[in-house]
Amino acid sequence: MTKNVVNNDELGENHIATSAQNPLRKDAFDLTDDQKIEAIKKDVESILNTLGMDLTDDSLKGTPNRVAKMFVKEIFGGLNPNKKPNSSTFKNNYKYGEMLVEKNITVYSTCEHHLLPIVGRAHVAYISNGTVVGLSKMNRIVDYFAKRPQVQERLTMQIVQELQRVLNTEDVACVIDAKHLCVNSRGIRDIESSTITSEFGGKFKNDTTKREFLDYIKLETSF
Repeated sequence: MTKNVVNNDELGENHIATSAQNPLRKDAFDLTDDQKIEAIKKDVESILNTLGMDLTDDSLKGTPNRVAKMFVKEIFGGLNPNKKPNSSTFKNNYKYGEMLVEKNITVYSTCEHHLLPIVGRAHVAYISNGTVVGLSKMNRIVDYFAKRPQVQERLTMQIVQELQRVLNTEDVACVIDAKHLCVNSRGIRDIESSTITSEFGGKFKNDTTKREFLDYIKLETSF
């Protein structure tokens, strides 16, 4: 085994990200969704055949196509910039100047190291500097960036950066608490542990504001 292979294995086993952005090639969108589905379908057939599965069985006949469609249309759909939610903003006419918190947003993502699920909750907050965004848009932003091969730290950062861009303010925070099936179902097989990541911008870097946010979401962990 070469040194590079060893290092890559260590990175993957320890869930270390190499980039703050999802590592995409320049030709990532040269193929249409249908072309990607057809190519992935063949790859899944090859994997199942290599494992010795009988693809003539009625239960397995449609599996390659189902998996391919799921990859492109669903669990990795957030890679496609055309699916990015249109986050319209509105003037803060009612002059609400306190923290707005959207807690317990469901997170379904996929670990990019083993392609196994990451399942948990995101808690997102911002303080308006003159504009507000619809509550459902916060959920959609979380969902969009989650639907990729991900690392939880990167996902947390991307959610904050997108809301900062949309709202034109640094005063955004996000905490994610999630279970990684690559930890729970393989390797160490620790079914109880979860991973907490956070990103605090602007006023949320202040200890008092940060503590207020954490009190709202009832998270006892100290950051």
